[in-house]
Amino acid sequence: MKKKWMAAAVLVSFALLIQGCAAGKAAPEPSALTQEQKPSDPAQEAAPADLTKEERPSLLVQEGARDLAAPSKTGALHVEGARLLGSGGQPVQLRGISSHGLAWYPDYINSACLKQLHDEWNVNVIRLAMYTQEYGGYVSGGDREYLKRLIDDGVRYAAEQDMYVIIDWHILSDGNPNTHREEAKAFFREMSGKYKDCSHVLYEICNEPNGGTGWQDIRAYAQEVIGVIRENDADAVVIVGTPNWSQYVDQAAADPIRGYDNVMYALHFYAATHKEDLRSRMTAAVEAGLPIFVTEYGICDASGNGGIDEGEANRWMEALNQHGISYVAWNLSNKNETSAILSSSCGKTSGFTEEDLSASGRWLRGMLTGQ
Repeated sequence: MKKKWMAAAVLVSFALLIQGCAAGKAAPEPSALTQEQKPSDPAQEAAPADLTKEERPSLLVQEGARDLAAPSKTGALHVEGARLLGSGGQPVQLRGISSHGLAWYPDYINSACLKQLHDEWNVNVIRLAMYTQEYGGYVSGGDREYLKRLIDDGVRYAAEQDMYVIIDWHILSDGNPNTHREEAKAFFREMSGKYKDCSHVLYEICNEPNGGTGWQDIRAYAQEVIGVIRENDADAVVIVGTPNWSQYVDQAAADPIRGYDNVMYALHFYAATHKEDLRSRMTAAVEAGLPIFVTEYGICDASGNGGIDEGEANRWMEALNQHGISYVAWNLSNKNETSAILSSSCGKTSGFTEEDLSASGRWLRGMLTGQ
């Protein structure tokens, strides 16, 4: 009886969430990641051959793979130790897709697209990439009101499809998140104020610190920005980027952010570049108690282009599922690059067929659905 009562309460809360979140809402570009390839991990080994069907690991979560986490069932998320949990204390794994830059590929943020990704691809989280310093970015001349309306749309459509959503402050060429710290604080003050009653919203406050930015700089930035978010929302999950394009999670594990609950740490990988060395670093950080969220990954090389390494991608998925780590693929667009999940010839913004998908998209759909 208690479980039935709790389930009913979550459903009622979810209905109110959709109603509350909906109320009052009515050029050349850079590469997906960076023109300069991100540095790989040391001691790169040669790319292994793809796994045979017999060797291929089960890519779905072993326990409850088909019972996907959803706001209507798992409610507001929180962090305990290295685990992401639902409102009832159940382990949660989010598996989804990131938009490309909202300024450049806005048309994919539509209700029909998110519905298809949820219903046909088993996606339960969408990441909204708000580029900062790139062409048309939030702090580089972009139309801020228009960009924020796209966030509004994404948050609302995610709620309608019973999905979680990550609002991503997508630093890249800025390198050090402190470069635009005040703009970030103003942005997250507004976002957390607007979505404080939307329990399906997570915040990612610095996509990929790079250019030699150290953990202490990132940590100081995060302390300030998380403090701003907590003024409005005491419990939302906040994800913090880590040094070297969100690879050095070991540095965060050695000196994590203190004074705030429900903080996670980003790790990004591209399977044709980042292999066992980075997986070992991730595993050590998790075993040290660090809650990790893979908010961006691809199965190509670190430029977002180049060849695909499915064998290494499968090894990554096996490791992530083993540790219950959430993951979000890059990227939902038809950009002419390997990491885009749609073919560059696809002009659709929803209703995608197998023929509309890129090689990355076909792998992703198969992995998420087990087909």
